[in-house]
Amino acid sequence: MRRRHWMLGSLALPLGGCALNSQLSPQPSPAPSAAAADDAATGLRGSGDLGVVIERASGSLGIVDTSARAVIGRVTGLGDLSHASVVFSRDQRFAYVFGRDGGLTRVDLLTRRITGRIMQAGNSIGGAISADGTLVAAQNYTPGGVKVFDADTLALRCDLPAEFAPGRRSRVVGLVDLPGRRFAYSLFDADAIWLADCSDPANPRVTKHAGIGRQPYDALVTPDGRHYIAGLFGEDGLAMLDLWAPQPQVRRILAGYGRGEQPLPVFKMPHLRGWAVAGRHAYLPAIGRHEVLVVDTTTWQEVARIPVAGQPVFVMARPDGRQVWVNFAVPDYHRVQVIDTLERRVVRSLEPGRAVLHMEFTPRGEAVWISCRDDHRVAVYDTQRLEPVAQLALQAPSGIFFTARAARVGF
Repeated sequence: MRRRHWMLGSLALPLGGCALNSQLSPQPSPAPSAAAADDAATGLRGSGDLGVVIERASGSLGIVDTSARAVIGRVTGLGDLSHASVVFSRDQRFAYVFGRDGGLTRVDLLTRRITGRIMQAGNSIGGAISADGTLVAAQNYTPGGVKVFDADTLALRCDLPAEFAPGRRSRVVGLVDLPGRRFAYSLFDADAIWLADCSDPANPRVTKHAGIGRQPYDALVTPDGRHYIAGLFGEDGLAMLDLWAPQPQVRRILAGYGRGEQPLPVFKMPHLRGWAVAGRHAYLPAIGRHEVLVVDTTTWQEVARIPVAGQPVFVMARPDGRQVWVNFAVPDYHRVQVIDTLERRVVRSLEPGRAVLHMEFTPRGEAVWISCRDDHRVAVYDTQRLEPVAQLALQAPSGIFFTARAARVGF
């Protein structure tokens, strides 16, 4: 096994000259309709065009309107958001924010206030919400395991320690929701994938798959809820579980995709959540390589590689699958590249700002929002013209999450 070295934390190299092109004028937002004006006057509004932006340095949450391309509110007091993630209630009204310090916070997006907050762990990196919207699960490094809470009250419903040997707990990564009140997650220190059936939270059933490959670091579930795939940090390849099989067994895919070549230092771990599925192909970040892997999802065989500017972190498909957008680790933090999925090549290189940490497409994909942490703003791009149309001032923005995720498996 080749040993990799990677850099922890939020290391950012100084980058310059990445401001929006002054020749490009932001496009005006559409004028509000009469119905929208009436709703504003009465205090009524829908939640489908809302979203949140993590302001990691201040422990706050910016609430945004994706149609108006505007920040409409801010919620403070959410603790350490240095590796925060968010899921939404089924009605898209509530955001559940998972903080790095173990905080779990329930935020009402309409009243813009905290409606519940608990400290449920010492070190936490994300979570999920059950398909029926009744259970919220947090994945924890310290203590290693998963805790499941009532979505309305945040009362603890069950505790699932990731104990893989007497007195030894693993850090948990790659937690996703599955159809039913089920969750899948990976154990980084135990080389394992566990499935938890929480149909009866008082008596959860956990199925354990060991020996799946070295150090699973993140995972995802395909949009149809069938395949759970964990990326492996300790070796080339991924581990896949077919959840539709009567007796699911772990299968290795893309094993040795870097075989015979000198591995590069890994400056930032890529993320699989939010991966790109376009038609029958998946686009995946290659660890320690300046490439995006193209995989046929019917055979799970590699069919192509696309050279990119640096080490990819997020590889995300526009909702219609026509484009794939890629951002990068240092020293290419300021870059975003757009891949044409028909031509399978980079068709545009962009520099939206310094320290690009995350991207999020609007539900129909006409625009993509890009967080530029070191410029303290979010840049909004038209995905047809590939030009900036707006920018929003936010404090050290990182993760961007829109309420449309409430209707998607694994988000």
